[in-house]
Amino acid sequence: MRPLSLPAVLLGAALPLSACQAEPKHPPARTLAPPVDVTTKDYGGPPLPRASVRWTDAFGAPLEVRVEVAATAQARERGLMWRTGLGEDEGMLFVFPEVVDHAFWMKNTLIPLDLLFLGPGGEVVGVVENATPGSLAPRGVGRPSAYVLEVPGGWAARHGVTEGARLQLVGVAAIPVGPEGR
Repeated sequence: MRPLSLPAVLLGAALPLSACQAEPKHPPARTLAPPVDVTTKDYGGPPLPRASVRWTDAFGAPLEVRVEVAATAQARERGLMWRTGLGEDEGMLFVFPEVVDHAFWMKNTLIPLDLLFLGPGGEVVGVVENATPGSLAPRGVGRPSAYVLEVPGGWAARHGVTEGARLQLVGVAAIPVGPEGR
């Protein structure tokens, strides 16, 4: 039998001690990411899916609005906040998981908007014209809707879109809809 050297003896004595150390009572704390406030000016979220809304005006001319689709809770909460302009043929379509009486406010919205509330089949169930920028007053039409189309203020009057009009949503059905909450 070969005698053990002093370092080997010390190492052998240290191993059992380290093996007997108790496990920590609590797992190490995880660092959580700070909550995201999508209403802040510096929020740079992901680009939204795009689609279009089409209809025929009173003279039979086809018209189209290119829209960003807000189909998640965060996108719906952010909406058109902090935008400084919106082209005549541009808008945002809010897609909801439930057909209920929706109301909007204009917090951090810098431009006047028309809000067209649409039923599940694309029929306009009501219009809010020229919603005041920055207002915290809820704006709705008192009727259930599945979608809300936001376009530049005065747009509905300029294009003759009123309650009862039928709009065609193109490319929207393929976009997954997120729940109401965050």
